[in-house]
Amino acid sequence: MSKCVLAYSGGLDTSVAVRWIAEQYDVEVIALAVDVGEEKNYEAIRQKALDVGAIESLVVDVKQEFFDDFISRAIGANLMYEHQYPAFTALARPLLAKTQVEVAREYGAQYVAHGCTGKGNDQVRFEVTYAALAPELKVIAPAREWGMTREQEIDYAQQHNIPVPVGKGSPYSTDTNLWGRSIECGQIEDPTREGPEDAWEWTNSIAAAPEEPTYLEIAFEQGVPVALDGEELPGPQLISRLNTIGGENAVGRIDMIENRLVGIKSRELYEAPAAVILLTAHRDLESLTLDRETMHFKPYLELRYAELVYYGLWYTPLREAIDAFVSETQKRVTGKVTVKLHKGSCQAVARASERSLYQYELATYAAEDIFDQSASPGFIHIWGLPARVAAQIDRNAQNPSRPGQ
Repeated sequence: MSKCVLAYSGGLDTSVAVRWIAEQYDVEVIALAVDVGEEKNYEAIRQKALDVGAIESLVVDVKQEFFDDFISRAIGANLMYEHQYPAFTALARPLLAKTQVEVAREYGAQYVAHGCTGKGNDQVRFEVTYAALAPELKVIAPAREWGMTREQEIDYAQQHNIPVPVGKGSPYSTDTNLWGRSIECGQIEDPTREGPEDAWEWTNSIAAAPEEPTYLEIAFEQGVPVALDGEELPGPQLISRLNTIGGENAVGRIDMIENRLVGIKSRELYEAPAAVILLTAHRDLESLTLDRETMHFKPYLELRYAELVYYGLWYTPLREAIDAFVSETQKRVTGKVTVKLHKGSCQAVARASERSLYQYELATYAAEDIFDQSASPGFIHIWGLPARVAAQIDRNAQNPSRPGQ
């Protein structure tokens, strides 16, 4: 019998999908849960997949790979889709799909499946990765095919004794990994209403945050965070700790109207304390260690990089080429940044680096000043030459000489 490897989360869609795929396609379903830092009970998830009909249920821990090959690159590129969303779901999907392809080949499966809907971005991210890495595999997308509403899915699950973590009264759909947590559906779909407080799990409200600010020192080596307050930590552990500290200080709540790849606008709630803290610190350290021309040019590529990740185009030559540029810039981004967390805000307040381009003797107006101010008139004269020439031509055009003069 043919086999299908299903990207399995243990949530409503993929739990229903195990039973539905087996019935509709007459295949054996292998459930694959990929641990990218969701802090779930993976043994319970593994067993649940078997209970609802999977012939095999696997859990693969890729947290370190997620940090090394994806999050670290995202930090270097200051990844923020539409300047607000650190794209943590989009960032993880290529890794999930890659792991799924590896398992499909190991088990000789002919199909891969995901639980994404036809409205979402994730269907693109999964399927473009499948196509790039294993175009011979056939794709099953049950949530795009079965035509059930969320309420009908819950009814289907109850009829087939499939336990689900939601009810009709609280129909939030969430996705979590090391880099952030997303919340959709229910009241959130009404953009005229404030996001419900019970949707947030990682972050305190501003009212509940401590009255006194929290200061953190983050150390980077070549753009990668390596230590917190002087303690060297593995990347996943450092991010987990920052998620906790940032969440306590109400840092990392994002409420935005987002332009989806499929062409619709969507109201999204995100929690990403560690991402907000680390990207704030990283950008600040870059301002100290990168020259002006690189600092002004890099954001153009960062914008395109964020779009590539969000659009599911991780395994493409352009992403690799931008990564090569970013990697070169990060060779200089080593140092320490102190951030201040207070009532939802995150601000870089101090920074230091052996690669610092800041020179006190040039910047100061005190007695130590070594800047040669006598050189400024000549610089201004040359710098402003194009403007003066253009202005003179415009004046001549507006006041032409009269004939005979």
